[in-house]
Amino acid sequence: MKYYIIAGEASGDLHGSNLIKALHTLDANANIRCWGGDKMQAAGATVVKHYRDLAFMGFTEVVKNLPTILKNISHCKKDILAYKPDVLLLIDYPGFNLRIAKWAKQEQLKIVYYISPQVWAWKENRVKSIKECVDKMLVILPFEKEFYKKWNYPVEYVGHPLVEVVEDFKKSNTALDIAHNGRKIIALLPGSRKQEILKKLPIMLEVSKHYPQYQFIVAKAPGLDEDFYNHMLSGYENVSSVVHQTYALLSASSAALVTSGTATLETALFAVPEIICYKGNAISYAIAKRLIKIKFIGLVNLIMNKEVVKELIQHELTVENIKKELDQLLNDAARKEQLQNDYTALKEILSKGGHASSNAARIIYEWIK
Repeated sequence: MKYYIIAGEASGDLHGSNLIKALHTLDANANIRCWGGDKMQAAGATVVKHYRDLAFMGFTEVVKNLPTILKNISHCKKDILAYKPDVLLLIDYPGFNLRIAKWAKQEQLKIVYYISPQVWAWKENRVKSIKECVDKMLVILPFEKEFYKKWNYPVEYVGHPLVEVVEDFKKSNTALDIAHNGRKIIALLPGSRKQEILKKLPIMLEVSKHYPQYQFIVAKAPGLDEDFYNHMLSGYENVSSVVHQTYALLSASSAALVTSGTATLETALFAVPEIICYKGNAISYAIAKRLIKIKFIGLVNLIMNKEVVKELIQHELTVENIKKELDQLLNDAARKEQLQNDYTALKEILSKGGHASSNAARIIYEWIK
């Protein structure tokens, strides 16, 4: 069968690649075309457009790049029609994917959404549009099933795909390939988009000056050029960087400073003490603060429904505040024990659904078959 998949971010590329592998296991004749990244291509899909050309973050950035976004949408529609897939699979990335879903429904295509847009956080009225144009919704967060239930929209919880990804990596015994002079490591995960990295990484790097006994290692986004990072990293004696080694870095780290998003959950599944760091465009943040209804921005805290890890947001993201929290994570035994207990409970919650990629692939394949 022919599958057309759209993922617009690094996390979507990761989960999409594992879904593609699972589909190939079930369907020997699977032909897969996608918008995604290197991982999806390596899994056997033909990539039409790379996610690094699609990632625009925040309200002002979207407005500024609107002509490019509209051009991408038009190109995507034409490509789908030319390909004539048996099913259209959408992975997160709601601003783009919900527009495509509405159009695809009019074209009478079968539509599956894997990894729900975060409609429970803001723009809850988008559920009406989802109900109208998405045939099947597969969710990866336990509370999402209950959320959609109140809208009378049945969805299927398949488990969280990161659990299997992290467990598979741990079995691989892949070691971090960089010298750190015997020092303990603090990981810096500043994100994958240029806008967010420029806002947060300089603050993270300044923290390194207060911990000369530690090696700070930046996980670089694979889609960005070396030159982009070089001027920011120069002048810091105990800072180095890696690319394509984020999991190896986390498995070797004593603590981590992490940008909000999927990486916060990955860090928790590696049981690494972390601080969630977020700083965005001032106008975008002011608008978002008025619209977003949730108590936390970190997935770890949202799933556990309490502040398991500290969130330093916008003006609170300072060197002094990071240092205060990092000192506790590194030196306070009681704090470290409580955090590990919470991480254990988190993993149990996310593991209840089973193997997410296999579950999703089976549901998709059986439904279109």
